[in-house]
Amino acid sequence: MAMTKVSGGKSVVLAWGSGEDGQLGMGNDDEKDWACEIKSLHPKQVTAVVAGSRNSLVICDDGNLFTWGWNQRSTLGHPPKTKTESVPSPVKELSGVKNKIVQAAIGGWHCLAVDDKGCTYAWGGNEYGQCGEEPERKNEGALKRDIVIPQCCVPHLSVCQVAAGGTHSVVLTTDGHIWTWGQPWPPGDIKQISTPVKVQGPERVRLISAGAFHNLALEESGLLWAWGNNEYGQLGTGDTQPRSQPILVQGLSGLTLVDIAAGGWHSNALTDKGEVYAWGRGEHGRLGFGDDKSSKMVPQKVQFLQGENVIQVSCGGTHSVALTRDGRMFSYGRGDHGRLGYGRKTTTGHPIEVPINIPAPNNSSNGRWRAEYVACGGRHTLAIASWVDEEEETADKLD
Repeated sequence: MAMTKVSGGKSVVLAWGSGEDGQLGMGNDDEKDWACEIKSLHPKQVTAVVAGSRNSLVICDDGNLFTWGWNQRSTLGHPPKTKTESVPSPVKELSGVKNKIVQAAIGGWHCLAVDDKGCTYAWGGNEYGQCGEEPERKNEGALKRDIVIPQCCVPHLSVCQVAAGGTHSVVLTTDGHIWTWGQPWPPGDIKQISTPVKVQGPERVRLISAGAFHNLALEESGLLWAWGNNEYGQLGTGDTQPRSQPILVQGLSGLTLVDIAAGGWHSNALTDKGEVYAWGRGEHGRLGFGDDKSSKMVPQKVQFLQGENVIQVSCGGTHSVALTRDGRMFSYGRGDHGRLGYGRKTTTGHPIEVPINIPAPNNSSNGRWRAEYVACGGRHTLAIASWVDEEEETADKLD
């Protein structure tokens, strides 16, 4: 899920990792080994961050949406005048919509956004119909390859959350149902489905998450469903058989889940006790099991995060980040290109804290930066952090 509200006071957007497509928003293509502030977003109040495979996106409190990074498929919602953009710029076609954009997602090369009235918008790559129903066609029977200007899609659905995979889209409606379109997985004989279909199985769903080619759905009852590619056990079913229909994830009975995250080929779930469970591809240590980098067919507790009181998890292409209640971030997985954010390019399965070493606002000396939300992309990470004075932090601990 890519939505959060930051606390009052000074807040910043941080970025680190690969910058080869400008996805860090620093005005260049340099990579960063440490968390750095995206200064061009100041003084905007950012309420949501989304990190894609090669793109980035933020939503501001006024509902405006800014994008940057790779743009060869119009993934940024801007005409593809340049292949990449390294400075955040507004998606102008969404700035004029009547309602405020409140949540968004980036897929392989397409984007989705939803406003506060439940209307969904899509743009970018569309060769598999992943941008939804598209009435305008290049020729008979052929979908437009790219949607350059964001368009309203699935107008008959009232949506509260969107998720985007490699070549497919998933939305959660206000009545707790899931709809999907684009290239399904396994694809079988169907090359594309541009018309949304209702996903059968999960009911009264409250959270969805899409990985590259698999999906997770968490019911209000606490049941967790998964479907799609399962090559590395990322569905948590105890095997590696792909599923075209949702199946219950094993090994989580008796737990109260509060957050889920689907990455490239791995999955995470978070309990109300701040415990993280991980499964799927273990290469590079992205599951957080230390020196054990084997893939896991069913969820297992990440013991190295035990006692840290985690409140959010995010899965990237080959790395993961966990956010604690006191605003610390722990990263683990593949370390090259600075994607772990603590100054070393070492690949590790041991969660290590990501420091926030940026100047205090207004020369403040009594306080610290506290991370509010984190979003992992393919080879980079975004985060929202706010400055907390010592007095405010003491008051929080007493509550």
